Amino acid sequence: MSSNLHPMLNVAIKAARAAGAIINRAALDVESVRISQKQINDFVTEVDHASEKIIIETLLTAYPGHGILAEESGKEYGAKDSEFVWIIDPLDGTTNFIHGFPVYCISIALAVKGKVEQAVVYDPTRNDLFTATKGRGAYLNERRIRVSKRTQLKDCLISTGFPFRPGDNFKSYLNMMADVMQRTAGLRRPGAAALDLAYVAAGFTDGFFETGLSIWDVAAGSLLVTEAGGLVGNFTGEADFLEQRECLAGNPRIYGQLVPILGKYSKFASAGDKASVRQAASADGGSGADPVDGQEPAEALDAGDDGQDNHASHDAKNSGSKSEDAPF
Repeated sequence: MSSNLHPMLNVAIKAARAAGAIINRAALDVESVRISQKQINDFVTEVDHASEKIIIETLLTAYPGHGILAEESGKEYGAKDSEFVWIIDPLDGTTNFIHGFPVYCISIALAVKGKVEQAVVYDPTRNDLFTATKGRGAYLNERRIRVSKRTQLKDCLISTGFPFRPGDNFKSYLNMMADVMQRTAGLRRPGAAALDLAYVAAGFTDGFFETGLSIWDVAAGSLLVTEAGGLVGNFTGEADFLEQRECLAGNPRIYGQLVPILGKYSKFASAGDKASVRQAASADGGSGADPVDGQEPAEALDAGDDGQDNHASHDAKNSGSKSEDAPF
């Protein structure tokens, strides 16, 4: 740990490394790990729970008055009314982990009065530590990182996540992917959204988009992106996205080129855009469903989400703004 880092970030790093040690030990004999399903294709293991437990213990030992919002335990632990809330995904990429596919990570963010101010994304298989403090830049293993400098979408590598839940609109997603694939150098699906965002921040990829994500998937990664000079928001380019279950990130030039491509698939798209998407789906033999109809409702965020979308900022396009604002 570094004395130059914010004290709260140092504690988050300590928690992430402790969780990483648990995950790495379990990865040595992944076939013996007990697995259960939260829903179809949505797995949780004893390793997720053990990782979350050590993270929460580490954070609350240092800051007993802080709140906790974690993927597996929701708001069960920590203070219930604190302005400081730690947002935790103890193992992002569980499906990869249980197959021995080494792309997964730990994501820890600290929100203060609804704004993300500290972020850690830790990849235990590579010992890659991504960190950011609001206003101080983003780092990978203590080296400053910046988003890529590519300016033309045709030269770009874009990452995404595939829909995997019952009720997801696969036809719409295939159309979305086709729109992006034919305009880029490549599309990738690594399988851990927090790491995807960290890779955008580091310039390893030029952009990222996915629907159906929860706040613990994107809170830390979104700060990494903005502190590395990138932009992050929903598909229509608005920055108040953390609890809206759609995420778009990229370097500023590429982000600006992805918004008009993906915006029509957003649940916040105009009626005209949604109608054109329905017509395209019907022409392709699809169901003609609204691109967001049939998507699973947002998980309760006590999971701490009240099930409502945040429409507050949708009157004004805000594609150039930072995205850490989030009502909890």
